Amino acid sequence: MKEVTANDIANFVKNGDRVAFGGFTPAGSPKVSASAIARRAEEEHAAGRPFKLHILTGASTGNTIDGVLAKADAIISRAPYQSDSNLRNLINEGKVQYCDMHISHYAQQIKQKIFGEIDLAIIEVADVSDSGEIVFTTAIGMASTFCRYAKKIIVELNEYHPKKVRGLHDIYETEPAPHTKPIPLVTVRDRIGTETVKVDPNKIIGIVRTNMPDQVKAFSKADKDTDRIGENIAKFLSNEIRNGRISPLLPIQSGVGNMANSVLKAMSNETSIPSYTMFSEVLQDSVIEAIKSENILFASGAALAVTQECLNEIYDNYDFFKTRLILRPQEISNHPEIALRLGIIAINTALEIDICGNVNSTHVFGSNVVNGIGGSADFTRNSLISIFSCKSTAKDGRISTIVPFCSHVDHSEHSVKVLATEWGVADLRGKNPRQRAQEIINNCVHPNYKDLLNQYLSMANSGHVPFSLANAFKMHEAFVSEGDMCKTVWAI
Repeated sequence: MKEVTANDIANFVKNGDRVAFGGFTPAGSPKVSASAIARRAEEEHAAGRPFKLHILTGASTGNTIDGVLAKADAIISRAPYQSDSNLRNLINEGKVQYCDMHISHYAQQIKQKIFGEIDLAIIEVADVSDSGEIVFTTAIGMASTFCRYAKKIIVELNEYHPKKVRGLHDIYETEPAPHTKPIPLVTVRDRIGTETVKVDPNKIIGIVRTNMPDQVKAFSKADKDTDRIGENIAKFLSNEIRNGRISPLLPIQSGVGNMANSVLKAMSNETSIPSYTMFSEVLQDSVIEAIKSENILFASGAALAVTQECLNEIYDNYDFFKTRLILRPQEISNHPEIALRLGIIAINTALEIDICGNVNSTHVFGSNVVNGIGGSADFTRNSLISIFSCKSTAKDGRISTIVPFCSHVDHSEHSVKVLATEWGVADLRGKNPRQRAQEIINNCVHPNYKDLLNQYLSMANSGHVPFSLANAFKMHEAFVSEGDMCKTVWAI
C-alpha cells in the first residue's frame, strides 16, 4: 500500500467533502491528518477560496481533530457529539450545523445515508495488512462502520500502539432493518464478532505513519462534594443489594469525568458492594485502577480513554489486562436492547434537574449546547436503574441546579429513577409527580433553595403535575437579571 504524508491527504480532500474520522473521544483518533487539512483550509481562505467540510466522528475527538478544524473555520456540519470549546462556540454562534443525537442511533443513520455519502474515512490503526485487514488502536466507535461505507480510506498507522492489541477488539455490526438479526450477546464477557475489520484494499488510498499517544487529559481532581455524591450513590446501591432489590452481578455503566471517578472510588470502598462488571462506552483511568484492585472483574466499552501513563501500564502488563478488557463498536456498546437485557445500572451526570425528575444534560439555559447527549440516554431509558448526579449548586451558589422546570429536557421523568447530589439521594421509583417533587426537594436541594422550591410547589396548579406556567422559569430569569437565583420573586 502506498505511504503518503498528511499534506498529501489534505490535498486529496475537496471543499464540501464528507470526511469521517475514527476514534471515540481522543482515544483512537487520527493524530496528524486533520492538522494538515486545517492548514489547507487556512491557505484556501487566505486566497479567497471556500474550503469547508462535513465532519463525522464516533464521538468527541479532542484538539487533534475538532480543535484544529474549528480554529481553521473548516467545518460546515458536525455529528454526533463534541466537547471542544472552539467548536462549541461556533455551534452556539450558528456557524456550524450541529446534529446532536443518540450515539446508538448513529450507525443505522450512516447505513441509511442520512448524512449523505462518506467521501473519505481517516482511521487510526495499530496494524494493516496488504489484504485490507485492519487492527484498531484504543477505540472502535464508528470506525468499522466508516470503513465499510466510505468511498475511500486513509489509515494512520500509529506505531505507538503495539500490534499485540489485536484481540482487544470485538467487531460486530448489525444489518439495516428488515435484515437485522438478534445480537447474540448475553454476558459482558461474550465475544460475538471478529478481532479485525476487513476492507477492500483498493479502498485504502494511502498510509500515514505516526508514533503518538492519545491526547487524553486527566480529569480535574474530585472535591468534597463529588466525593459525597459518590458515597451517596454507593450507599444507595449497597442498600439495594442488601434488600434484595438488585443482584450484585448486574453490570455498571458510568459516564466520564471527576464525578464518575468519585462514584467508582466510593463503590470500591463500599465493602458491601462485591466485585462487579462494567458495560459502558468510555473506560477511563478509574476503571483501570478498579480492575487492578479486582473491584471490577471485566470491562466492556467503545473506547479506552486513559492517560498516557495508564495506557503504558496496560501495555506493560498486557497479559493481565487482555483477559479483562474488550472494545466494541458503539452501536453494540450503547445498544438499547443489550442495556435492557443485561439489567445495567446506569450512572450519568446532569447539568440541570427539575423537581419532577426531568434532566437536562446538554444545554445551558435552554439554548447553548455544552457537549451533547452522547450515549447517556441509550443507557438511561433502557437500564434497570437510571441514576443521575450533579452538585446541588453552581456559580458559587448563585445557581441551583435543581429548578421548577428544566430549560431543556434530554431525559424525561419517565426514564429517570434516582437522583443524587452531595446532600442525598432521591428515589423516584413508584412515586407520583408531587411525591417525586417533595422527595427531590427534601433530599437533594441545597438548603439555600429549599424554601424557594417549596414555595413554588405550593403555588403550582392542582393538576397531575405540579406546574406553574407563570413561575416555571422564574429562577432562570432571576439569574439572568439579578445574577443570583436566590433573588427569585414568584408571580402571584
